[in-house]
Amino acid sequence: MAESTKTAQEKLAESTQAVPTSTAAQQSDNVAHALAGAGGGLLSMALTYPLITLSTRAQVESKRAHSSTFAAAQRIMKREGIPGLYAGLDSALFGISVTNFVYYYWYEWSRSFFETAALKAGRASQKLTTVESMLAGALAGSATVIITNPIWVINTRMTTRKSESDEPVLPGAKPAKKPSTLGTLLAILRDEGPARLFAGVVPALVLVINPILQYTVFEQLKNMLEKKRRVTPKDAFYLGALGKLLATSITYPYITVKSRMHVAGKDGPKENMFETFRRIIREEGYSGLYGGIGPKVTQSVITAAFLFAFKDVLYDMTVKARRSVAARK
Repeated sequence: MAESTKTAQEKLAESTQAVPTSTAAQQSDNVAHALAGAGGGLLSMALTYPLITLSTRAQVESKRAHSSTFAAAQRIMKREGIPGLYAGLDSALFGISVTNFVYYYWYEWSRSFFETAALKAGRASQKLTTVESMLAGALAGSATVIITNPIWVINTRMTTRKSESDEPVLPGAKPAKKPSTLGTLLAILRDEGPARLFAGVVPALVLVINPILQYTVFEQLKNMLEKKRRVTPKDAFYLGALGKLLATSITYPYITVKSRMHVAGKDGPKENMFETFRRIIREEGYSGLYGGIGPKVTQSVITAAFLFAFKDVLYDMTVKARRSVAARK
């Protein structure tokens, strides 16, 4: 039968019969996106980590300790040297790799599910609608938060470990040995129990709206641009930056609350998310919810921009490598 005379039902039947092959290909593609996202996140995190240190310390310190970003950087370097700006980098790189791998895997899985549903429904375009993009982001973000929250609790503790003391190291004295990622994990488990690894998980789940906003803006702008021409890594850089700027600016108070809950030890205040909100506003005013927003927005925008640019390149490299291996077999 000629292609032009096939009915919609026959085409759907053919696509259904090809499910095993297409499912395997989709699974492989999901993994390629996940690996590209993990690699892109790792590279972009390494480039911008000092800004994360500055913003995180500003989030957890009281209003009395607030100062300009430049002054904060000088204080850290005077007390701890340049390595102080990279406190907790190993756990952050591990965390962003796992976070992005999990997020992109589930996001691509969710997106393929909606695209398949659109195909079966006979919709003219299989591109995700705004609502479908948001649902895909919500599913991916929720799975990521549950799996990776312990990693970010450890990272926040390591990043802010020196913020409790402004005393410089005395001449000739050896500075205290920096805690390792494993040492920090074991200390939390020993002193505070496993439940502490999930501190701040509620505001973290609320913050799922951050990547939802980010990727929804990115996907919709990308779809608009694809109608005119091919999207380049440079385009992805600017679109990713715009999406992250909007998302971080809207959700920043929840980022502050999450960081405060991460560093609250066993002797700290036992508060839920709303109590933490109220305490910060009562003691520091609404501005307390925006401590460190300057370096954080800068870091988030630059990281997201590099992430999307790196991810597209790494995805193409992963697909080419996979095809090369398959060809050899």
